[in-house]
Amino acid sequence: MNKKQITILGSTGSIGTQALEVIAENSELFEVFVLTANNQVDLLIAQARKFNPEMVVIGNDLHYKHLKESLADLPIKVFAGEEAIAQVAGMETPDIVLTAMVGYSGLKPTINAVKAGKRIALANKETLVVAGNLICELVATHKAEIIPVDSEHSAIFQCLTGEYSNPIEKIILTASGGPFRTTSINELKSVTKAQALKHPNWEMGAKITIDSATMMNKGLEVIEAKWLFGLSAEQIEVIVHPQSIVHSLVQFTDGSLKAQLGLPDMKLPIQYAFTYPDRLQTNFPRFDFLQYPQLTFEKPDLERFRNLALAYSALKRGGNMPCALNAANEVVVDAFLREKIGFLQMSDIIEKLMQKAHFIENPTLEDYIETDKIAREVTQSLI
Repeated sequence: MNKKQITILGSTGSIGTQALEVIAENSELFEVFVLTANNQVDLLIAQARKFNPEMVVIGNDLHYKHLKESLADLPIKVFAGEEAIAQVAGMETPDIVLTAMVGYSGLKPTINAVKAGKRIALANKETLVVAGNLICELVATHKAEIIPVDSEHSAIFQCLTGEYSNPIEKIILTASGGPFRTTSINELKSVTKAQALKHPNWEMGAKITIDSATMMNKGLEVIEAKWLFGLSAEQIEVIVHPQSIVHSLVQFTDGSLKAQLGLPDMKLPIQYAFTYPDRLQTNFPRFDFLQYPQLTFEKPDLERFRNLALAYSALKRGGNMPCALNAANEVVVDAFLREKIGFLQMSDIIEKLMQKAHFIENPTLEDYIETDKIAREVTQSLI
């Protein structure tokens, strides 16, 4: 396999740091072309000194001077600002663009990478949640390639390899259930930020960890799956699997099921997105059935975890509704992390926003941008 140059959008987050571990462990196959971050400038500096990319970009302009001075002895180009991140995402040089930015901020850079016809290792599910129809049209027009990095969508992608002519009856996305899988609705009223940030199986950033605790993360994955695999809402099922060993399943029209299993480790789907269709020899820990004598599965409780039901509702409505849902969720998660609202209030506010949102059946990019802006403003007013 020829050595591949990789741009990492969001190199200081959970996915970005693990991607750099994959690159370091396979330095004969991969090299870093661009690293970007939003605020974690010191970690970005350390990464740049270790991997010596062509350029680095810090999203927050306030950190530009510190970043520039800290890398002055190296031949690394230094830029700042959201527009610079979007521009480097569309450069011709890299073979792969890993989009690991958090939330709506990943939309414009991903669009630019698609227009450049790149292989996109997609870890920013919000891009397809917000503007799935637009992204799919651009992918077809510019002959780009999207390889999912989320463990569940990577699992579906792997199960479908070699099966592309065989129709899917449904897919089953597994969910860990998060830290509150068995917590009563009365207890959920008083859970704290610290409790919500303790995920039982995965090490993730704060935003996605809260999304997992509310099951909004699974709701966003349902919407993402619709666009990745060309499915209807009725073809996407969610099941709670506390052990997080079965990462997801595909059921075909003959009734057979294929599943992808493994220990919870994001480095495997990251590496697979970099090397597809090849697989590399790794020293990752191996799953042992004898260590897991029971794998259990449960139906998700949509009364305690209403965000999953709200995501299905947005998907079925279509148009700009998933964009509004995502914007509202980003605002309420931030408010919860700042301890301005309670755990269950997040769902209450998202539902109210969806009731108020102006529906657009066939939105343009400008419509998506305006929907995001207004949804955030209205959600803030509801808080």
